[in-house]
Amino acid sequence: MLKRLVAAALPALLLTAAAPPATAEATATNAVPAEALRLARQPLPAGDGWASAGTGTTGGSAADDAHVFVARNRAELLAALGGAANAVPKIVFVSGRFSMHTGPSGERLGCEDYADPEWDLDAFLRTYDPEVWGRDARPSGPLEDARVRSAQRQGAQIRIPVGSNTTLIGINGARIEHGSLTLTSVSNVIVRNIAFTDAADCFPAWDPTDGSAGNWNSLYDLVSLSGATNVWIDHTTFSDGNNHDSEQPLYFGRPYQAHDGATDIIRGSDLVTVSFNDYYDHDKTMLIGSTDTAGVDVGRLRVTVHHNRFHNVVQRAPRVRYGQVDIYNNLYTLTDDAYSYSLGVGVGSAIYAENNYFVRSADIPAADILRNWKGTQITAIGSLVRVGSGPAVPVDLVAEHNAAYDPDFAPDAGWTPVLRPHVDATAAVPAVVSRNAGAGKLGC
Repeated sequence: MLKRLVAAALPALLLTAAAPPATAEATATNAVPAEALRLARQPLPAGDGWASAGTGTTGGSAADDAHVFVARNRAELLAALGGAANAVPKIVFVSGRFSMHTGPSGERLGCEDYADPEWDLDAFLRTYDPEVWGRDARPSGPLEDARVRSAQRQGAQIRIPVGSNTTLIGINGARIEHGSLTLTSVSNVIVRNIAFTDAADCFPAWDPTDGSAGNWNSLYDLVSLSGATNVWIDHTTFSDGNNHDSEQPLYFGRPYQAHDGATDIIRGSDLVTVSFNDYYDHDKTMLIGSTDTAGVDVGRLRVTVHHNRFHNVVQRAPRVRYGQVDIYNNLYTLTDDAYSYSLGVGVGSAIYAENNYFVRSADIPAADILRNWKGTQITAIGSLVRVGSGPAVPVDLVAEHNAAYDPDFAPDAGWTPVLRPHVDATAAVPAVVSRNAGAGKLGC
């Protein structure tokens, strides 16, 4: 029965071959190309977004030679990082492609390896069917407990905790599959030049109280910032790989969604720059602020999002609560049938969006680029919108939204960004972003 779950819900869980045992020994610097070493010791330039504020973001650029590592598999990566509490300045090169679904001897792992002995999807579906369980309470009882234990086992396998003062940078076509990079209560971290794909949850949670029809919710982000400060995410690629949520089965009439965020920035995270990344074929792309409740997020969640490509993502590019978020010179392609919106204006948010370029299909109205999530204001200037292969024309996104939906947004976020090294003309954005965004564009 569990094999049916794996085949139906995670058809693209393709795992790597056996990996050598872990080592955390420093690599000789001559084992890494000189250009890669130069990039690894490069801090975030002054004035490049919110992550340049405060103490700035230098990552592991000051690491001594004894703390420069090359990781070629899961075991080596975890050993080199040394856990979330390891704040020693370090540079970790991720070399080549590997999966976090790899056991201690390099054996392939799949969902069945994490399943609790009491886990049974068919029994779960029978027990918590809304016609049986109802819609007023979340699942509880032995089967839900078995699901939770199964999820905990998977989480222990695929999470990649990163400590403060770290630079994580890819070489040789670096790609981490089926993993979730976690930055929790840390500071001064740089992540560059790595492709992250398919952090699929084998055991999504059913919540009948989520919306009018209930929803399946997954647990793992490709990269998650929780209480993290001074973080630079640059020239990195994020996607679901070949394992698309649209191909998952329906249970209780709702998609059995296996993926969560691509880059989520939550729980008081602050001073973050997200630049020159490539996001494609994903649903819940970037959540900045995870709750409407005022608390630790107020006065924080200051994030800059510039020169990224958002291609066929469904929503949250980004969705913002509370933060002062600067969104400029990004390229959006809105052609997926499942498209919902791009910029989510949430509670207390102050989004300043400038010189962004949108390519949309004719059946997606410009009014839907913005979505009201209880927000009241947004600055959106310099936008160009192109329909298909037609000409790009200036569009006032706030006016388009206000003409179609109530309540109206005020067209002024109440602040003006200053931490910007250069703002490209909107017409130049497609060429600049296409040429530079994503992993593999740094020459190493």
